[in-house]
Amino acid sequence: PPKTTTTHPPKTTTTPPPKTTTTHPPKTTTTHQPNTTTTHHPNTTTTHQPNTTTTHQPNTTTTHHPNPNTTTTHQPNTTTTHQPNTTTTHQPNTTTPTTAPPTPTQPANLTQGTYNVTGTDGNVCILAQMTLRLMVQYKNTTNSMVQGVFIVQPQQTRASGNCSHTKSSLMLSFHQGHITFLFTKDSKKNSVFVDSVDVSLNYMFPNAKETNFEATNSSVELFKTRIGHSYSCKNETVIMRPYLYLELSEQKIQAFNITKNTFGPADNCPADKPDYRVAIVVGVVLALLIIIVVIVYLIGRKKRTSGYQAL
Repeated sequence: PPKTTTTHPPKTTTTPPPKTTTTHPPKTTTTHQPNTTTTHHPNTTTTHQPNTTTTHQPNTTTTHHPNPNTTTTHQPNTTTTHQPNTTTTHQPNTTTPTTAPPTPTQPANLTQGTYNVTGTDGNVCILAQMTLRLMVQYKNTTNSMVQGVFIVQPQQTRASGNCSHTKSSLMLSFHQGHITFLFTKDSKKNSVFVDSVDVSLNYMFPNAKETNFEATNSSVELFKTRIGHSYSCKNETVIMRPYLYLELSEQKIQAFNITKNTFGPADNCPADKPDYRVAIVVGVVLALLIIIVVIVYLIGRKKRTSGYQAL
C-alpha cells in the first residue's frame, strides 16, 4: 500500500511571560535591649521599645506582588538613648541657731505706767499706777556675780486679766516677759491683798551666761488695804528668789469695789506712814533733861540758903 505520511502540526512553543524580579531594600538589622524577644516576618523590620516583649502568631506568610512600581520604604533604625544615671546630692542637715533674746536700750529714768482691767460687767475692777524694774544678779562669762537692771517700759506693755467676786488678776506683758499679780478679797477681815506674784524675764544682759529668769512668790500678803481703798507706796521691793527682785515705785493700786473708775481713799504702806516713835523718844528725853535741870537747880538753891545765919 502506498506509504501514509502523517503530518503533525507545527510544534508550538509556549514562551512564559518574562520573570518579574522584586527588589527589596537592604535588610535592616534591629538591635534589641536585653530581655526582649522578637519574632520577625520575612523581610519585615520591627522596632520595639526597650523592655517590650512582642509575640507574633506562627504560620503567617507574607506574599509580595510582582508589581515593580511598588516601593517599600522602611524607617531607619530607631536608637533609644537612655539618660545617664542621675545622682542626687543631699545637702547636709543644717541646724538653725537659737536666736538670742533682744537687748533693748533701757531708758535712764523710770517711767510711771497706768494699767487697768475691765470685768465682764464692763466696769473697771483693777486700777494700777506704778513704775517697775527687775534687779537681777547673774554670772558672767568669768563666773563673777554681776547685777543687771531691766526697766519695764509702759509704752511697750499691755495689761490684761480677769475679775471675780473674790479673786482677780493683773498681767503686765511685754516683749521680754511678763509680771502677774493675783489679788484676793477677804470680806471677813475687810481687806484686799496680793497673795501671789509671778515674774518671767527672757533678756540678754551683757556677758551673761543665762537669759531666762523666772520666779513665783505665793507666800505673801502684799499691798494690803481695806476694801474700797487704794494702796499707796513711794518705794517697795518684793523678793522673788535669791538674786531676783521686783522693785515698785510711785505705786498706787486698787482691786475690787472701784467707783467711777477712780481710786478710793489711799492706805499708805508701812514705810510711808508717819513714825511717831522718834518724836516720843525725843520728847521723853527732853522732859527728863528738864526734870534733871529743875532738880539740880533746887538742890543748888537749898545749899546756898543753908549757908547764911539769921541775925
